[in-house]
Amino acid sequence: MFTSATRGTLTAMIRHRTASLIFALALAACGCTGGGDGKTIVLALDGLDPQAIDLLMSEGKLPNFAKLRQDGAYGRLESMRPILSPIIWTTIATGKLPHEHGIGHFVATNPQTGESLPVTSQMRKVKAIWNLASEADKSVGVVGWWATWPAETVNGAIVSDHTCYHFLFEEGSVERDDDEAGITYPAALAERITPLVRRPGDLVPADVAPYVAVDAEEFARPFSFDDDLAHFKWALATGDSYREIGLDLLSNDDPDLLMVYLEGVDSSSHLFGHLFRAEGLKGELAEQQRRYGRTVEQMYLYADRMVGEYMERMDDDTTLVVLSDHGFELGVLHDDPSKTRDMRRVSERYHRLHGILYLYGRGVRRHVRIDSPQLVDIAPTLLALLGIGPARDMPGRVLTEALDFTPPAREVLTFETGTPGQAGGGAAAGAAPVDPKILEHLEALGYLDADSPTGERNLAAMHFEAGRYAEAQAVYEKMVAADPQDSAARTSLAGTLAAQGVYDRALEQLDAAERIEPLNAEIYHNRAAIHERRGETDAAIEQYRKAVRYRPGYEPSVDALVRLTGSAEPDAPSTDAERLAAQLAARAREAALRGDYAAAMEKLDEATAIAPEYARIYQYRSNVAFLMKDVPAAIAALEKAVTIQPDNALFARNLESLRAQTGATGDDPGAPAASPSAAPAGGPE
Repeated sequence: MFTSATRGTLTAMIRHRTASLIFALALAACGCTGGGDGKTIVLALDGLDPQAIDLLMSEGKLPNFAKLRQDGAYGRLESMRPILSPIIWTTIATGKLPHEHGIGHFVATNPQTGESLPVTSQMRKVKAIWNLASEADKSVGVVGWWATWPAETVNGAIVSDHTCYHFLFEEGSVERDDDEAGITYPAALAERITPLVRRPGDLVPADVAPYVAVDAEEFARPFSFDDDLAHFKWALATGDSYREIGLDLLSNDDPDLLMVYLEGVDSSSHLFGHLFRAEGLKGELAEQQRRYGRTVEQMYLYADRMVGEYMERMDDDTTLVVLSDHGFELGVLHDDPSKTRDMRRVSERYHRLHGILYLYGRGVRRHVRIDSPQLVDIAPTLLALLGIGPARDMPGRVLTEALDFTPPAREVLTFETGTPGQAGGGAAAGAAPVDPKILEHLEALGYLDADSPTGERNLAAMHFEAGRYAEAQAVYEKMVAADPQDSAARTSLAGTLAAQGVYDRALEQLDAAERIEPLNAEIYHNRAAIHERRGETDAAIEQYRKAVRYRPGYEPSVDALVRLTGSAEPDAPSTDAERLAAQLAARAREAALRGDYAAAMEKLDEATAIAPEYARIYQYRSNVAFLMKDVPAAIAALEKAVTIQPDNALFARNLESLRAQTGATGDDPGAPAASPSAAPAGGPE
């Protein structure tokens, strides 16, 4: 199996569900009708994990989610890879797959200036449900949803996702006229909601006391997304703002469709999720847990209270839909402890594929389990609740097993005529002013790494995973032509060529990619796949092992190694002494992950005495020394590792990085603040 150099793959979204079809026909036979005469509220809670919900619910801590489960319909919502919020929430809002709606990442590139800018509403190629509802004379209210700036013209109100960035500081994060900024639609709505917007500076110690344990000096630090406490205060203040604005629209505007988005649980999980009920932490990790160990759990309780507030405002003619775009793996320490030193998780790595989906109230069956709901099923179901027949070109289905009425028929072929929506006074996407705080926020959560794929790259990867190799090849060739030093694009291009049997050209691209970035695991995996296709098994195994060496746990290569050799070890111990040393090194790794560096070094000393020429010992020793801020010792250990494995590109690069730090800091052992990517697990992510 060839891979794309992007990190994600597109989950199969369209499934035949015979049982659901039979059930829908049974409903039709009973003559049930309805669904179009009431209101629908959608609470979009980013990153809520179904396992965490189940755990906290079992402990009696989420009474409102328990009521949703008891008196409504429930399922685990299957997401798609890459698990990135703008892609997923746009898929939910449009009922269309990413290659159709065109949103492929958090950022795009301004074609005039080359600068990165957050995705905008004008980059969306298809209509969202608020456009469709408006065209059907339904009133709408949309609050904080991804990619809603500039705010579009609708039959109702849009409070765009740029709102709380605009009001970040007392004078506004960037001074600009609201009419030009397109912060809200209508533009005058911005003045109305201003009193409801909370800034991080508006919070007082009592506001954050349930979530964190910090002193007055810490609390008073100036705002910066690079500061973990300040970032959390931003998430809490923004959540309060959008919650209050949504309640205001519900009370005063009474829209037929209200959609409110909150990011707080996801941001908190990125910052502090590794501390959630983690046991046996030592040193700096134990101190982190003392201060922030309850943050994520309290944010789940916050989400439950929010659900309760909206439930209280519902009448008998209202349906409530509560969902999350993905889950989050909580309480799991990073393979590289230095990356939890500043408490930031990396991009979507810790996202789980399944989120939550609850339906409750008007038109919803009680005590029903929803059958494998998909992202593209949400928009058709919301349209049905509004009494609007979904278009036939929407790939998802109406979740009929959750509904007690017959949904409207799919009579319309497509809704995609005209433009998705008129921007509410917003500037053109290519020239629009971009609030730099948005990019700072994304960067602080790890979404804007130097190697993070662009939207076009993600969309090309989705073509690849769907078997549209020629389409993917065309995109990657364009990328390589624009930037010949783009190793990831060359690797992906090689994957598309190899999938079409063009092996020689594929190998040429892989050789060029390796010269540019020798630690790219996909290079070795794709090369191995070509060798395997040609029957060159030994060469394939060697390349698969390199892929796992440079990205431990890289699933495609791990699976291939297990299939071909029975073991996923990239550098398996070859003697009894090395096997014992490997066991001790593994214990050292576990101690280092918990922050117990002294215990880790003790185990590595034992391993060194047993197998003094086993390279893994010195790799781990270098990592632990680095975490202890002893750079000279880290360098010495890596120098020994390089003498044992001179062809290990990871060792060579990390040694070069450490030496550069030493030269820049004058041998200051306290200088480094980030790892050179030599993780105790054996390499970079």
